[in-house]
Amino acid sequence: MTMQTPDQAAQTPAAREAPRHRSVELGHDEPLVLDCGLTLGPVTIAYETYGRLNADRSNAILVCHALTGDQYLTGRHPVTGKPGWWSLMVGPGLPFDTERYFIICSNVIGGCMGTTGPKSINPATGRPWGLSFPVITIADMVRAQKLLIDHLGIDKLFCVTGGSMGGMQALQWAASYPERVFAAVPIATAARHTAQNIAFHEVGRQAIMADPDWCGGNYMEHSKVPRRGLAVARMTAHITYLSEAALHRKFGRRLQDRARVGYGFEAEFQVESYLRHQGSSFVERFDANSYLYITRAMDYFDLAAEYGGTLANAFKGTPVRFCIISFTSDWLFPTSENRDIVHALNAAAADVSFVEIESEAGHDAFLLDEPELRATLGGFLNGCAEKRGLSTP
Repeated sequence: MTMQTPDQAAQTPAAREAPRHRSVELGHDEPLVLDCGLTLGPVTIAYETYGRLNADRSNAILVCHALTGDQYLTGRHPVTGKPGWWSLMVGPGLPFDTERYFIICSNVIGGCMGTTGPKSINPATGRPWGLSFPVITIADMVRAQKLLIDHLGIDKLFCVTGGSMGGMQALQWAASYPERVFAAVPIATAARHTAQNIAFHEVGRQAIMADPDWCGGNYMEHSKVPRRGLAVARMTAHITYLSEAALHRKFGRRLQDRARVGYGFEAEFQVESYLRHQGSSFVERFDANSYLYITRAMDYFDLAAEYGGTLANAFKGTPVRFCIISFTSDWLFPTSENRDIVHALNAAAADVSFVEIESEAGHDAFLLDEPELRATLGGFLNGCAEKRGLSTP
């Protein structure tokens, strides 16, 4: 039998398709400076990579996850056992082709899947950070990602993309580090969080903090979990991810395991049962304090405010190529919010394409099997690859 070296084994198709689990501690010499005025360091960043970095390190794509997402894009999720959240898009022959691109996805700071966050141990106290963890912003998340990209020795990302909060991060990358990004694909997102979105987040936060098991944010030290509050927060948020048409199509007014109403407060309707399941399963994989911190980071996001109140100023003279994507039934981040980004990019004379995809799925459409989304992503990336001089698979 011929033995392969680790480097040779990494070239095989099976190895290129398999995710590579990574965790790195960064910021020892220079801690992360946060928008709140505090510093954080060193920070642990947990991340996954898919595919292989080419010789000149020009084929790297950073995928940024949404609020309740994580670094597990495809393959089997180690906690839920389900496929990764973008399995429909990442893999051989898919838009984010692992035979062609090197895909990176990291858990955001403030997260709960291995990256430093409120459930991590504070080295100064030896106890979980809890609410003593500094408040973070989308820009802070991007600064942490930049530490990782620097660590990987990548001077310029071929593309940065993501949906929802991931799209916010993609916009922040393009605004803060335009020289480090060749292309950006923000999907179903906005350049600022609206009052309505902040309001929904506040309902979720209040549900968590009203749970007696939250213990003022110190539930880990009391061996408790604010399950009921976190589940309600998830249920509330999940409604905003769907459309009325999607809810009607999936559930209507159909009853759950019964022929007639029971005149009580059990989950009598299928939609009630569905939401309760969403809430209970979410509690098993997500941290309540992380939910507070990440929703607050989204609330603070207002890219124009960082540039004198004019969004176009964030992209003045940008060399980045953009593709902005929205969905017709998304009322959480509606097409109008995405058009505002396009108008700002046009005002900055940026290279921008815009696609509004017809879908009844609501905000979650970017996670689902949407043929037009696949075609749009594949076409845009292929065009950029040709301009960038990337070889075909």
